[in-house]
Amino acid sequence: MTSTLTERYIAAVTKSLNPTAQDDVRTELEASIADAVDARLEQGQTQEDAERTVLTELGDPAALAAGFADRPLHLIGPRYYLTWWRLLKLLLCIVPAVAAFGIALAAVLAGGSVGEVIGQVVGITISVGVHVCFWTTLVFFILERTGADTGVRWDVDQLPEPAVNGVGRADLIASLFFLAIGIGAIFWDQFLGFFQTGGDPIPLLNPALWPGWITVLFALIVAEVLLAVAIYARGRWTTGLAVINTALAVLFASWALTLLGRGELVNPEFLDFVVRAGGEGFAQGQEASAEQGGVFGILAAITGICLVFFPAWDIIDGWRKARRAAVQA
Repeated sequence: MTSTLTERYIAAVTKSLNPTAQDDVRTELEASIADAVDARLEQGQTQEDAERTVLTELGDPAALAAGFADRPLHLIGPRYYLTWWRLLKLLLCIVPAVAAFGIALAAVLAGGSVGEVIGQVVGITISVGVHVCFWTTLVFFILERTGADTGVRWDVDQLPEPAVNGVGRADLIASLFFLAIGIGAIFWDQFLGFFQTGGDPIPLLNPALWPGWITVLFALIVAEVLLAVAIYARGRWTTGLAVINTALAVLFASWALTLLGRGELVNPEFLDFVVRAGGEGFAQGQEASAEQGGVFGILAAITGICLVFFPAWDIIDGWRKARRAAVQA
């Protein structure tokens, strides 16, 4: 073979192969290229056109060399892909959320503004998500290249149950039950109390919330009841119902966070009782951390973050169910 193109192509294929295999591959390629070129010459093509066509059809020499060497040209192949994807989704649902909670708590305790807290949470959450994707993918890349066994096996017991979009009777009953428990807890706290004080019960919620602010809370609970009934009557989630659910979640979070931020959510008498019950050591511990708002400041920060997290999750869950219902429809 004296063709420059053919020699260059064969050299490009064999240069990355094991030296012991280069001669065999070179001989095989020379023979196959020569036969293909001869066949095209018989069809009336010129030597140059026939050679270019044959080499073009063989494709990228690096890809051909990978085939001879049995090297994968994918990052993660079908053997590991589903395991990688399922684990990655699970980690992305857990790790960034935990990191966001910790950063939000630290930023609030450090006295950061709302903008600073949001900025730090968004930045760290994105960074953590990127790290989760990178390191998880790197582990499976190594498994792919080494051929290690993950030990994951599929069987019929792993088949998922049919997806339910929160429209069954059991879901309606559960929603009404928990809302009724919430209303009962509010009345129990006000008139019977949850904590033994050795005297008259001390409500956890600020009695000054009655009747105005508590009426607003009851109105939101009634709206949640009507929403649950509407979802059951409609038979599925819709975009409109998801919008209403979002509005109710935002209103509840606004109600709670406004009162918490103004120091009007928790009964001051209850906080005084906790300090007295804790004795001098508790008070000293509170004084030592006064710059961060003391023990109660820490509890308030945790409560505030939870009052953001749970309504946010409720909003996401509502839109997820509405989207799933739309796809099924």
